[in-house]
Amino acid sequence: MKTDLTDTTSSKINKALVLGRRAIGTPAVGMVLTLVIVTDEENAYDALKAANEASREHPSRTLVVIKRVSRSPRDRAQARLDAEVRLGADASTGETVVLRLYGEVVDHAQSVVLPLLLPDAPVVVWWPVNAPSDPANDPLGALAQRRVTDTYAAEQPIQELTARADAYTPGDTDLSWTRITPWRSMLAAALDQVVCEVTSAEVEGEEFNPSVELLAMWLADRLKVPVRRSKSAGPGLTSVRMETDAGPIVLDRPDGSLATLSIEGQPDRAVALKRRETAELIAEELRRLDPDDTYATALRFGVERLDEEAATVAPETVVDTVVETVVEPAAETAAERAAEAAPAAKPASKKAPARKAAAK
Repeated sequence: MKTDLTDTTSSKINKALVLGRRAIGTPAVGMVLTLVIVTDEENAYDALKAANEASREHPSRTLVVIKRVSRSPRDRAQARLDAEVRLGADASTGETVVLRLYGEVVDHAQSVVLPLLLPDAPVVVWWPVNAPSDPANDPLGALAQRRVTDTYAAEQPIQELTARADAYTPGDTDLSWTRITPWRSMLAAALDQVVCEVTSAEVEGEEFNPSVELLAMWLADRLKVPVRRSKSAGPGLTSVRMETDAGPIVLDRPDGSLATLSIEGQPDRAVALKRRETAELIAEELRRLDPDDTYATALRFGVERLDEEAATVAPETVVDTVVETVVEPAAETAAERAAEAAPAAKPASKKAPARKAAAK
């Protein structure tokens, strides 16, 4: 069942929801949360499709907020709200309301969304694209217990990770982190099978993929070893290699579907490690609404500590930045002598070049 409302209000939308439930014979509200999707017209269809598929596992009221850009000054001065109410087969197992905001109401989306939230139910806000720099302080993000972004869709995804770390608030998460859940589970299981000490690691994946950086930061933070990030043709993450005192442990996935786990002294094993769709990622995030402390720790480790050039050309720099506790005293003395020999020299500032993200 679908109902179109033009130039409407939140109270009229609520009334349409009640009448629609009565018309299709489902007066009881069985939703467990409210999912607010903030997107543009271009990405609204894909985001809503993913949310509807995820609602089979998590029945929810889905509010799609689309902020329309007005071209003329006259249109920008006029506030208007159009809505599309979907129930039954058109909304999978929940309820869907598509909100299109025009004019001045674009800057006050929270006042439109607030009356439509399910009472006594958690709220999750998801930005498929164009996420704010500080989701927790965004007017819509402030309504939610959980805020989901996707740095893979950003113009400069690697730089976006740094901004996410600076503005992190408990409840923030990112789909780039969700994508590496199977990798983290498989690597942890592999280390449980061998009694060994990891000395270094290397994470390989396509360029401009923040999931590769997040996995490398997670390994470096957990194992306390230098981790090198290297590039490949993809798709996505392709390989993780951990050097240990018992031999290398390698998890290799060259085709984005089937991976091979190689452990020294054991036969190679084929592992299902398929790249997941957005609906599966959203469904996973909706399973837990508490703060993800592991994500926060990995994110705050810092992308700058995974400098591929330093790992290749000057390994001592990586040792100095990643594992500060293993710096040799002789190295510190040599550094002090070099500083005294050239007191006027200024340290060169290292700035990563701005890189445009590849097409998704």
